[in-house]
This record gives sequence, C-alpha cells and structure tokens, in this order.
Amino acid sequence: MNNVLLKVERLYKFFPIYSGFLRRKTAEVKAINDLSFSLNRGEVLAIVGESGSGKSTVGRACIRLFEPTQGSIYFLGKNLCSISEKELFDIRPKMQMVFQNPLASLNPRKTIYENMGEPLTYHQLVSSNQEKKEKVAEALEQVGLPADAMFRYPHEFSGGQQQRICIGRALAMNPLLLICDEVVSALDVSVQSQILNLLDQLRQQYHLSYLFISHDLDVVKHIADRVIVMYLGKIMEEANAEELFTSPKHPYTQALLSAVPKTHPDEVKQRILLKGEIPSPIDPPSGCPFRTRCPYAQPQCALPPPEKTMANEHRYFCILD
Repeated sequence: MNNVLLKVERLYKFFPIYSGFLRRKTAEVKAINDLSFSLNRGEVLAIVGESGSGKSTVGRACIRLFEPTQGSIYFLGKNLCSISEKELFDIRPKMQMVFQNPLASLNPRKTIYENMGEPLTYHQLVSSNQEKKEKVAEALEQVGLPADAMFRYPHEFSGGQQQRICIGRALAMNPLLLICDEVVSALDVSVQSQILNLLDQLRQQYHLSYLFISHDLDVVKHIADRVIVMYLGKIMEEANAEELFTSPKHPYTQALLSAVPKTHPDEVKQRILLKGEIPSPIDPPSGCPFRTRCPYAQPQCALPPPEKTMANEHRYFCILD
C-alpha cells in the first residue's frame, strides 16, 4: 500500500506585477521556485523559514487556494492541478486548512453553529439541520469546547478558543490532511502548548497528517516528524526532526537554530549573525539563493547547488560537506 498522502513535484508559483496605465506585466514575484517533497499518512511535516520564504504560499498552493504556475500536486494519487472542478470539489473535504488568525477565519456576524455548519451544508455532508447540529456539537466536544458554544458569536471567545473552533470546523469535514499555517503564532505561550497538545491528540485519535507551517523552531521541535527548511521559495534542507536539530548541514539551517533561545543556562550556543537583508523574490540570486548572506559563500555558489543525500533521507543543497 502506498503510504504517501501528498506529493509535490517541481512546484512553481509566480505572482505577476503589473504597472502603467495599460497594466502590463513588468515583473514576477517568485514565491515558490522548483519545490518537491512528499508527506506520508499519519506524519507531521513542518515547513520553516524566515518571513518571505514562501512557507504559507506552499500551503495555499497545495490546497489550490493559489493556482500553481507550474508543477504537480498529488493528493490520494490524483493530480490536483489537472483534475476537473467537480473532482476538486469532491476531494476538498479531505484536505482542510487552519489559518494563523482565527478571528479573521470566522464570520463575526454569524454564530459558531453557522460558521461551522456552512461547509457541511456546502459539501452536502449533512442531510438535515438536526444532523448538522449534531455534527457541530460533536466537533466542538472533540476540541474541548461545550456543545452549547455553537449558539455564541466568535467575539465571545478567547484567541485559543477561537483557534479550537477553527480546528473543529476543519475536523468536522473528516479530513485526512490538515494544513496548519502558523496556527499558534498569534497565541500566548501557555495557550500554544494547549493547542499543540490538542493537535497531537487529534492526530493520534484520527490518524491525521499535518503540513505544519511555522517560523518558531521551538514549536516545530515538539510536534514535527520531518522538517523542511525554506529560503526564498527553495528548499535548503530536509531531514528527520531530531536529526535536523542535532546535526544541521546547511549554513542557513545552522543560523536559524542558533537563534533559538537556550533551554538550559549551561547550554553553550554561539549565535550566527547573518549579514545583509533577504534579497527580493522578484530578482533572487542565481544558484544558491542564500549565497548573498552566507558566511561560507564561494564563487561556485552562483551555480545551482548539488543535492546531497545522507542516511535517513536527510538531504540538503550546498557545496559544503
């Protein structure tokens, strides 16, 4: 049996820039530039990187909220880039997305029942209002909220409770894949741990897979099975989470990890300070995009870096050993 749930091959996403009275295209923002990876069933794959690295664009492209410029996205063996609108409609409930700002994801003019019940009605997953009410109540209880919360409005809940509601709404669709886009970054630290524990519990209970997008490496360390490090729309390194945190190979990964706060006073950690600013994705550097800020950059870094593969499918793109 094929264990791969989501597979991305040679994915590109460019956003055109128009200017002038006639609105002619003058440039492109290269948000995703030749990206390939796979996600197995029951696995948590984290995508990390600085702001502007293309993490969130990957999540939105995988669910076809953004139309890919080029490439293939396979989910349950079907290429989402070539299937019909009807097929995409049928497969959508199986892949759901939870966004960073829960309050912006909920209609403030509608009750929680209406917010959570609307997608169930749209995808014809319920046949009556009573069945919809039961589904919403069950989803709320699964995320640790009382069933009578469905009669209240989004503003009556805290940020953590709002995020639980968004997770419950996604869960009500019986998905196989949850794309979590910075789901805890807007929450207090204590609430973050509650949401992470909830996600871990739901994953084990329903055998869910997560594409977990985050800039917080400390959070990623506790939830991810594998980690992809992105920079300017490209993969710099991919490895098992434990191996990436203990033995990073790419200079960019090493710099990111050096910025993580120490967990113990006796821990020795040397901060790697990156020079310069992140280049514009409109005109990224040739070859390795990190070369303009890399402390080990050499002339040959202007050429496409080789892919180096180690044990346990640990791969990175760099001329360094």
